Amino acid sequence: MILMNKKVNDLVSKGLFDQIVKFVGTFQLHFPGNLEFHENAYSSLLPSIFKACSISPTQFLPIGIQFHAISIKTGSDLESIISNSLLSMYVKSGQIEYARKVFDTMSVRDIITWNSMINSYIQQGYFVEAIEKFKDMYLLVHEPKKPELVASVLSVCGKTGELRLGRQIHARIVCDGMMTSSPSSVFVSTALVDMYSRCFDVVTALELFSQMIERNEVSWTAMISGCVTNGNFSKSLELFRRMQITEGIEPNRVTLIEVLPACAHFSDVKQGKQIHGYAIRHGFDSESRFETALLDMYCKCGAATLSHASLVFERSAQKDVVMWSSMIRCYSQNGDTGRAMKLFQQMRMAGTRPNSVTLLAIIDACTFLLSVKHAEVVHGYIVKSGLSLYVFVGNSLIDMYAKCGYVEASRKIFSHEIHTRDYISWSAIIHGYALNGNGREALRLFREMQKTEIEIDGITFLSALSACNHSGLIEEGQELFNSVIQNKSISVTVEHYACYIDILGRSGKLEEACQVLSNMPMKPSAAILSSLVSSCKVHGRLKMAEVLAKWLIDLEPENAANYTLHSMVSAEMNNWLGVEEIRRVLCLAQSLLAPLTRIFPAKRSLSSSGSAELVVFVKDDVEQGTDEEFGDANLVATALMSFFETLVRCGNHLNPMSNSQSNRENKENRLGLDGEKGFARVDDLRMALDTVNSTWHSRSSCRLLRRIQQKSM
Repeated sequence: MILMNKKVNDLVSKGLFDQIVKFVGTFQLHFPGNLEFHENAYSSLLPSIFKACSISPTQFLPIGIQFHAISIKTGSDLESIISNSLLSMYVKSGQIEYARKVFDTMSVRDIITWNSMINSYIQQGYFVEAIEKFKDMYLLVHEPKKPELVASVLSVCGKTGELRLGRQIHARIVCDGMMTSSPSSVFVSTALVDMYSRCFDVVTALELFSQMIERNEVSWTAMISGCVTNGNFSKSLELFRRMQITEGIEPNRVTLIEVLPACAHFSDVKQGKQIHGYAIRHGFDSESRFETALLDMYCKCGAATLSHASLVFERSAQKDVVMWSSMIRCYSQNGDTGRAMKLFQQMRMAGTRPNSVTLLAIIDACTFLLSVKHAEVVHGYIVKSGLSLYVFVGNSLIDMYAKCGYVEASRKIFSHEIHTRDYISWSAIIHGYALNGNGREALRLFREMQKTEIEIDGITFLSALSACNHSGLIEEGQELFNSVIQNKSISVTVEHYACYIDILGRSGKLEEACQVLSNMPMKPSAAILSSLVSSCKVHGRLKMAEVLAKWLIDLEPENAANYTLHSMVSAEMNNWLGVEEIRRVLCLAQSLLAPLTRIFPAKRSLSSSGSAELVVFVKDDVEQGTDEEFGDANLVATALMSFFETLVRCGNHLNPMSNSQSNRENKENRLGLDGEKGFARVDDLRMALDTVNSTWHSRSSCRLLRRIQQKSM
């Protein structure tokens, strides 16, 4: 036995734990009698034996269980060092139940015991049990807690959304002084930043991050990742730049992976290419996760970067299912469905099994092709692979067949292949019947859906209304709309009103349509008015059509089609003077645009308020101008405003160069004129205002710099 102890200790000193198990097994085989006689002598060897067994659990765990039985028989399992090593063996072997039994039978548990048990729960995904054990540890153990364990539990809080518990742990960390001790402050603070970010409290995370005395690349990466997770992409890019410029910290591979989604969100190809170049220089470009993130960034930046995405994909030596799916989706979204289908075949030939994301991308490609043949091939593969059981895949198949004109296949999938239907399933099949002209069946399915416990949303309601509209189900459409308005079960939007008013207009119920229009709780859209004008024309209500056409021009004066529609109404009324007046206004617009010799491409930027600004340069044949050549800003404002009012009034004679002081002051206020800087700022006007009066433009060497601040471009 002395020889055995010496041999085992020698192997321990050399770290040859696998040989320890083999040696002990051989010793038992050749000297079985000595095992019973020297059971107590094993106590000193058990920690080494248990550690050796945990090195290769599948091979040596049975031997470890034998020595566990010996420790129970001799009572040595009650010793702290042996029980901790035994617990560690079961934890590393993934035997969570054995580990729990060992933990529960231990009479004395130190901080190492608690750490092992809690970490085992975390590693095996038992987050609730890990949190409960952590709470018990704080109540029963008064020793200083390990920062590594605290960080692990904070990570669990972030994954499970336990913000309240995370805040409690934060308070305990402050009381225990972990935030001030230099070895652990950065480590623990980073874990807190990550926890708050995962719990969607990015404000607290940013505040905590700003208070950190010392920050490393892991801290910066955690904060950048938190901003991306919470949708604050601009802040993540700002932190990424500050990290390098202000702090002088080089980003690591994980940092680059986390910041690439922000580049994709803003379609910032320039920043994305810089990150790509940095990764190449530092050897990160061949790493699988980085390649996947880079490919996703190029794919989301549109058709302009499709070649870059293809190059990254082709050069990748480790194409996993995520990369295949991203590339197929990229081709499909950019209309290159042929390459998407071809790549799908290559993926299968390469032995990579498609997942649900891949199939959704290839279904989109089939939908774009409107090919029933391709749709059936993809559908057959989905059924064979068993992925049709996923409700979102089934929903996509319903939509695909409906748009291909094969609604019977959509109904078969809806009735027989999808076992658990959600509101998207119902919306897809209702929309499918509406799209293919079977309004009664769509309405019947909508009534059937109302009897279920599934909540009906606005999209499903709009599909049912559209079915009534396209199938001429006037009374059914009225009943459906009025019931929803009375019950207030669905939030009715302008799109619903547009569809309902179109139903009334097509059926000739124009007075009722106008009454609905006047009682709308929101501002009517141009599409509603245009549709109603057309309905009035069809049913011979020309006076009503003329009133609505003028309203349409007031609502959307920059759309030339509205003037054409008004002109057609006037022509049917034999109001040829009105037709001539509308044409005169359009000719005036053309004459004002004619002197412009050059319009520079618009440059978009983001203002401090986050709204988009469009900067337009207009100049004559002079190549360069000085600040003195901006001309009379008041004259510019008058010309622009006069032109706009001419369009709005549509035929009322208005002198575009009126010098009335009150009129000019009113125009200045509406324009928000800045006379000192020589530019006019106009809210909510579109590109119809990109003109100037010929009188102003004739001034030699004049140019105009205007900023149009738009709410949406």
